[in-house]
Amino acid sequence: MSMNDPLGDLLTRIRNGQQAAKETISAPFSNLHENVCKVLKDEGFVRDYKVEALENNKKNIVVYLKYAEGRGVIRKIDRVSKPGRRIYTNVKDMPRFYNGLGILVLSTPQGVIADSKARAANVGGEILCQVF
Repeated sequence: MSMNDPLGDLLTRIRNGQQAAKETISAPFSNLHENVCKVLKDEGFVRDYKVEALENNKKNIVVYLKYAEGRGVIRKIDRVSKPGRRIYTNVKDMPRFYNGLGILVLSTPQGVIADSKARAANVGGEILCQVF
């Protein structure tokens, strides 16, 4: 069965894993998934991630979820740009999520980066998701 929104599936797995107090979650590998997990790790929303090889030349990405005081660090994680409606922004019109406490993950010409780095580099792009 084909999947229409693989990134939305990854975000839902992370959200459900934290609600169920799981230590790790596993998802199918893609370069976009790896880049989004790298941004989440750099911003302190997940502990770590790793890519593990499976049989038949397939890979999985394993995300180690992060908890603070018995509660998930990620309080809200939502997909913004969906396959049916893409959302793009430039630097001037880039919204702030929870007054700068949350982050936006953007796909830019310089790669997948957080909104703070996009503002510093003066680039815009597609808003993939928002995390708080």
